[in-house]
Amino acid sequence: MKKITLQSVGILASLFLASCQETKKTEPVEQETQQELIEEKVVESILTAEEQADMTPQEIVGRLKKGNENFMNNNLTQRDHSAQRRKAMIGQFPKAIVLSCVDSRVPVEDVFDLGIGDIFVARVAGNIENADIVGSMEFATAVAGSKVVIVMGHTACGAVKSTIDQVDAKALGMNSLADLIDEIQPAVEETEFEGERTTKNIEFTDLVINNNAMRTVMNIRQQSPTMAKMEDEGELMIVSALYNMETGKVTFNND
Repeated sequence: MKKITLQSVGILASLFLASCQETKKTEPVEQETQQELIEEKVVESILTAEEQADMTPQEIVGRLKKGNENFMNNNLTQRDHSAQRRKAMIGQFPKAIVLSCVDSRVPVEDVFDLGIGDIFVARVAGNIENADIVGSMEFATAVAGSKVVIVMGHTACGAVKSTIDQVDAKALGMNSLADLIDEIQPAVEETEFEGERTTKNIEFTDLVINNNAMRTVMNIRQQSPTMAKMEDEGELMIVSALYNMETGKVTFNND
């Protein structure tokens, strides 16, 4: 068996230290390269007036569908919100307005993989319309240039379920909630379905939720001659959609 001399130990130690130093030298370079790749993918820009004007309603819906795919695949676009916030101070040119329920489990911008300045969002329980909501939509479209109006219901909607279950909100001292339930009631009555018409029946409940969103679209057209005309002339698309909270998928009713 060969003896390990002090000289051999010294040589091995020198080689080991040199190897470690080389590793330490390359690590920062690799980290810098990775950081550069990350920064290249981060979006700092916002939608411009020119980009808004160039898009058709159909193209916008197509982009929203692609954004929804990103959301479902957990592949949201990385954004520099500080940079976008500063740039948005110049003006806003959103491509669409979404009327959603107030449900906290429906993060509208994330659902479509959008950032600051991309869309207007209005929220009300049960995604019903009223004069203020329709007025906001007229501002978003006729004034600010948005080309798509989306009424987006969602599965397991509490407002719709309360309506189906005939919750007596007035008896609980909630008159405003009772008025809101009254607005949803026609969607329940108009839904044709053979089977159990309760919230225990998910198929029936989802059908009412979807019909409620479509009914809201019809009401918007009736209440806003301006937007109805824009839609007739191809400048605007008003459409309903259903967001599935389990899968994250948004299904448009014009598909």
